[in-house]
Amino acid sequence: MSSIPLGDAAPVAAAAKPKKKYVRAVGPRLRKLLYLIFVLVALLFANSGYLSVITFAEWFNGATYQDYFYQYMFLAHLVMGLLLILPVVVFGFVHMWNTKDRRNRRAVRVGYALFVASLLILVSGILLVRVGGFDLRQPLARSTVYWLHVACPLVVIWLYWLHRLVGPRIKWRIGGSFAGLAGLSIAAMVIVQLQDPRQWNAVGPDSGVKYFEPSFARTASGNFIPADAMMNDDYCIKCHADVHAQWSDSVHRFSSFNNPPYLASVSKTRELSLQRDGSVQASRWCAGCHDPVPFFSGAFDDPNFDMLSHKTANAGITCTVCHAITNINSVRGNADYTIEEPLHYPFANSENAALQWVNNQLVKAKPSFHKKTFLKPFHKEAEFCSSCHKVHLPKTLNHYKEFLRGQNHYDSYLFSGVSGHGARSFYYPPKAVDNCNQCHMPAVASNDFGAKIIGDDPQLSVHDHLFPSANTGMAWLRDRDVIIEAHQEYLKDIMRVDLFGIRDGGEIDGALTAPLRPIVPALKPGQKVLLETVVRTLKLGHLFSQGTVDSNEIWLEVTVTSGDRVIGRSGARDASKRNEVDPWSHFINVFMLDKDGNRIDRRNPEDIFTPLYDHQIPPGAAQTVHYEMEIPEDVTDPVKVEVKLQYRKFDTQFMDFVAKQNEKLGQLIRGHEFGQDYINELPITTMATDTVIFPVAGSSVSVENPTPDIPTWQRWNDYGIGLLLKGKAELRQAEEAFKEVEKLDRYDGPLNLTRVLNAEGRVDEAVAALNRADQYRETEGFPRWTWAWLSGVINSQQGRLEEAEQNFRSVLEDSTEETRSRGFDFSIDIEVINARGRNLFDLGAVRIRQDQADQGREYFDAAIQQFQKTLTIDPENVTAHFNLHRLYETVGEQELASKHQSLHMRYKPDDNAKGRAIRLAREKYPAADHAAEAVVKYSLQREEQLQQKTVNQR
Repeated sequence: MSSIPLGDAAPVAAAAKPKKKYVRAVGPRLRKLLYLIFVLVALLFANSGYLSVITFAEWFNGATYQDYFYQYMFLAHLVMGLLLILPVVVFGFVHMWNTKDRRNRRAVRVGYALFVASLLILVSGILLVRVGGFDLRQPLARSTVYWLHVACPLVVIWLYWLHRLVGPRIKWRIGGSFAGLAGLSIAAMVIVQLQDPRQWNAVGPDSGVKYFEPSFARTASGNFIPADAMMNDDYCIKCHADVHAQWSDSVHRFSSFNNPPYLASVSKTRELSLQRDGSVQASRWCAGCHDPVPFFSGAFDDPNFDMLSHKTANAGITCTVCHAITNINSVRGNADYTIEEPLHYPFANSENAALQWVNNQLVKAKPSFHKKTFLKPFHKEAEFCSSCHKVHLPKTLNHYKEFLRGQNHYDSYLFSGVSGHGARSFYYPPKAVDNCNQCHMPAVASNDFGAKIIGDDPQLSVHDHLFPSANTGMAWLRDRDVIIEAHQEYLKDIMRVDLFGIRDGGEIDGALTAPLRPIVPALKPGQKVLLETVVRTLKLGHLFSQGTVDSNEIWLEVTVTSGDRVIGRSGARDASKRNEVDPWSHFINVFMLDKDGNRIDRRNPEDIFTPLYDHQIPPGAAQTVHYEMEIPEDVTDPVKVEVKLQYRKFDTQFMDFVAKQNEKLGQLIRGHEFGQDYINELPITTMATDTVIFPVAGSSVSVENPTPDIPTWQRWNDYGIGLLLKGKAELRQAEEAFKEVEKLDRYDGPLNLTRVLNAEGRVDEAVAALNRADQYRETEGFPRWTWAWLSGVINSQQGRLEEAEQNFRSVLEDSTEETRSRGFDFSIDIEVINARGRNLFDLGAVRIRQDQADQGREYFDAAIQQFQKTLTIDPENVTAHFNLHRLYETVGEQELASKHQSLHMRYKPDDNAKGRAIRLAREKYPAADHAAEAVVKYSLQREEQLQQKTVNQR
């Protein structure tokens, strides 16, 4: 066998490289997955189109079109979105793997971008749904994610078009057909849905009057609302745990028969109504605010309604009651609102845990409808609170008069300086407080679903639904010390008390030494003095006090000591009996009477007739209290005077009634022993205090008094305000005070002096004071509006009607940089509006006398417009109705004249009828009779004087 030389060998062919197997970008199985995705995406886009159109329509029209069908469509949106997650992720990764080596890198990169955009849609959707414990609460972050979820589908459509330019042809006909069909379906659904927007601000029909009068409350349908629909607080707690916890301790929560003081009163009202009228319907007047659940469900009208055990009796003002109100019908109060059974998301009432979870996710994912249903713009306005915190007593209740004004937080707030609407206030805040919530619903940190950034605080917060205020009594009856402390904390720095000066001889016109401190005069043994004390409202937007003013117990406790010896006292409590406050104390309350002169001491509104006296203090104002004292002859140690402003929610007489009435109904309240008189242990809150130490003449003991942290001019001003508000009896002393303010170079001096001089009829001197005040017009804080109002009043009195018209217009119409920056708007001050109306009336009369009939009629018409404007703000304004009666009679419109004459008589206080009641009360209540005098001097040694009087009589 021959060998072949290696050098001559034939070349060996190179091994062939194996050909790479072609992998289809979308294989048969992947294509099926793609078709599933196409179907889901197509349905989801149609569904999204419907949801988007409804959302845009709501944004554009300001109406609400979401309904139960919409919620199911949104549920479908969530379900389809969740179903898309796995197919999209699986298809995306498999498709990327199949095409990772393709030569067309542009198509690959576009594909990657398309996949990322698709994932962004899915991820943003999941974030918005708030699945599990994850909750995207930060408003900016949530808003960013929302718009990302809206924008990404448009990006996906564009990227998909680019991606498919290199693939099989897009079947536009199929897509177009589906788009047309989907568009027609969406259009049909939207057209039908837009025909019936949600009516949030409709007044309930008249058909409901028979079920709810004399309360003004109405339901949207005119029918009853099932109790369960208003008692779903456990549903709310799932997302609003902090708010629910706050509400659970609020007085709103205990507004109904679960409130022992209210139970005692309303049970007597129901009893009287049943005996007198044969039904309990008169007590509906209470129910519209206090008992909404039994009231709107119809249970309240049952004379045998079990006030202790009925399932609705302990509901109080539930979450749903407040938040299901759809309209505030007017500012007349007496529960003048409309409420409806709220529309919930699907499965809200289901007992199935899975369906409940679905409902929760729906609410969290799409809270806009829930928010619109349960939080409306008027919830942030004072008018909302007015519906129950402003009342009048109708004839149905009292069988006396169709209209008697009761508590009224709203008007005293609205026309004060605090709200920025009252042009006649003594003081103004740096910035107006434009609603009740700013004080009574402060922001508190929270992780609730509804928490948001409130004001300048960057942390998430909710508005405090404890509604901190002053009702420590209910918290004490429930043994809730932490809630008592919360209310007491709120009451800090609300009021101020100032031992301002002393007058010689113990007389109101004695020589005044003031202001006290740091220097105080030495007291002489045997000397009679009058201590001048000033109580001032500070951070308060309404009258002090308000609400249950006939049973609130607010008084001044004054203790005078020399060494260890008490030499003077007022406002003490009788601890040996029932912890009652001495009735000869100075109380800041209303001493209310029935027609027979008996004190309203049981919160019995059906008997309210007239006040013997009214010691409430307006916001931004003061009250001056006089205490007479004789320095004992044997005093050698310095004399210390301490005054405390004390507050207790209810007085002992009322609490004794509450205890015994609850016992009669079958329950004992805290602190009450069966069959015994009640010892009032409700907490006493010291709201303000002040102390002065006087040296005694002839003693070598020196004293020191710190300088009060109150500007001297303000102390004089507060003292003068308190004297001015007492009426004509102490105007000379007020004049003295305001002159001192003027000496201290404050514009308040001549401005307030104008008020005094005008009240005394010294018009020329009032003009001079106004002119001096005008010199401060460029001074920071000068209330130009108050000056203009006073100028209008004085000019009108002097017959300078044209000038007065300019003054009043200035108050009502001028808008300056200062008023805008401070949030002031005096255009609704009805006192100024009425003053302008009267002035226009006078101008018209002058023109008629000058034979200028046309011009006179123009002035009359302008006056009518002013008084009608007042009635849009306060429909029950007596002055407006009286003047409209006169005006319409003057211009010959007798029908309108008669209408307003009738309304004037309806709202006008019955001055003649109260004479007998007051006379009888003065005989029955000597301490109250004393407190009702024009000039009141409270003795700090009354018991010693009584003892001495008894000795002299013997």
